[in-house]
Amino acid sequence: MSLEFRRIEAEPVPPTAQQHMVRMRDGVRLATDVYAPAGGGPAPAVLVRLPYDKNSRYVFMDKVAERFTARGYVLVVQDVRGKFRSEGATTAWTGEVNDGYDSIEWITNQEWSNGIVGMFGDSYYGFAQWSAVASQHPALRAIVPRVTSTGFAPSVMNPGNPSIRRVPWMEGAIYLATHWVDSHTYDYRPDYSVRPLRDTFEQAFEAIGSRSTAFDLTVPSPIALDAYNATHPYDARPVPVLHCVGWFDNIGSAHMYDYTQLAKRPGWAAVQYLWADSIDHENNFLHEAPLHDDDDHSANDEALERMLDSYTGPALDFYDVFLKGLKDPGSLPRVRWHLGHVGWQTSEVWPPAGAQTYSLFLADVEAATGTAPGGSLSEQAGTGSVDWRYDPDDLVPSAVPNTWEFLRRYPDESATADRGDVLLFSGAVLEEPLDLAGPVELRLEVASSAPTFDVLAKLVDVGPDGATHQIVRGDAQGTCRGELRLDLGHTGYRLRPGHRLALMITSSDFPLYVPNSGTDESPWLTVTPKPSTQTLHSGVLSLTVTR
Repeated sequence: MSLEFRRIEAEPVPPTAQQHMVRMRDGVRLATDVYAPAGGGPAPAVLVRLPYDKNSRYVFMDKVAERFTARGYVLVVQDVRGKFRSEGATTAWTGEVNDGYDSIEWITNQEWSNGIVGMFGDSYYGFAQWSAVASQHPALRAIVPRVTSTGFAPSVMNPGNPSIRRVPWMEGAIYLATHWVDSHTYDYRPDYSVRPLRDTFEQAFEAIGSRSTAFDLTVPSPIALDAYNATHPYDARPVPVLHCVGWFDNIGSAHMYDYTQLAKRPGWAAVQYLWADSIDHENNFLHEAPLHDDDDHSANDEALERMLDSYTGPALDFYDVFLKGLKDPGSLPRVRWHLGHVGWQTSEVWPPAGAQTYSLFLADVEAATGTAPGGSLSEQAGTGSVDWRYDPDDLVPSAVPNTWEFLRRYPDESATADRGDVLLFSGAVLEEPLDLAGPVELRLEVASSAPTFDVLAKLVDVGPDGATHQIVRGDAQGTCRGELRLDLGHTGYRLRPGHRLALMITSSDFPLYVPNSGTDESPWLTVTPKPSTQTLHSGVLSLTVTR
């Protein structure tokens, strides 16, 4: 039976925009909308380059334009090469440096432009901003990359610190196989019962009648790509950047990696600003989670209007400083961050001044495979070891079908914590608030009966009623026995009195992550994955806290 799919085509250009077909250096033309402020006259322009249909309700650029033009900015929105109305081959990542440069050059030669350009946008259109930085066009004066990464190409399969060997991320493969097939986007439900697992997507490509070049370059083994034409953004001319990060974003670790790396570089450190909110990749808020219909900005126009205030406001304030020069840069907080369950904070550095590393050891390990509270998170190191199983025929189910919009469902994961193939370590019930403000890291000494094994960990908040909610997560892939380091990302989050901190460790999370083969064979290509047993010998959880 052929797989059923829905083809998503371009929506009409809104009457408030004027579309142009802008010619690139190789003759390919890119569909580009211009939203100009009332009154005319040259003004700074903000460029958005995206692959998700510039005119769709999904990206709501017509609504964004209302706010930008009201502040005196021209908003220029473009379908990237090979997507929707733009010409050219559909290949993710490559070509954005030259196209970014040429698009900025076109803007500077228009009568409505004063020659000053900024850039804006989420996810892939954040990567497009970093590509333009790598092009080093002199008119680019400020960028606002949101929930993204300079390493967006590898981060689709390996979000976070590139030195950590990660578990293959199924959501990354789905992204490539739905958004990067041809000029359209495709919506379908993969059949995860197919083996080998890679053939799940072969069904889709056969039904659609076209393949994803980006998928073929990535699955089963990513091919190294020079996305930046030899000059990485870190090595380019520094421009002011407002990093807009989501504590619940599924590629938040990758974005914070950029921020922390650039903070070490002369030139870049002086022009970096951080804005971090308790949101997921799709800009859903912790305080509204799980979402009700009235708070769903993907469908509710009133909710969208509320969301757009926080979505555009920080960027516009940033541009007023660096594109218009209306205020001194010192008027902007270097770091503005949201403390979950409390509210907004400001600081000069991240982690904030006074933050300290707080280490908790994994103790009472023999109890970790039992029901809650399991083992303990202790200030004293424990002894002993504990086994847990990996069964490819009984995988730990993923808590949500889509972590891009994790806070839409914001699931209670207490049932998963009680599984026998999940290790659970719980801290004491808190009598005082505990504020997490910075990176979270887990180091484990683990052995396995298999040549390769996966470790997936979640730091969770357990309420007085036992409800268990994720704060941060991370993963790593190991071989035989040794130390594993898991980067669980950064967060700003208050654990309230009566709650307790807990850690969940497992070896599968399906279908969000590709199940381990249990052998040296690729997990994408194996037909008969093998079970294995992992043994935890020791572990320490490092938190960054303010007291």
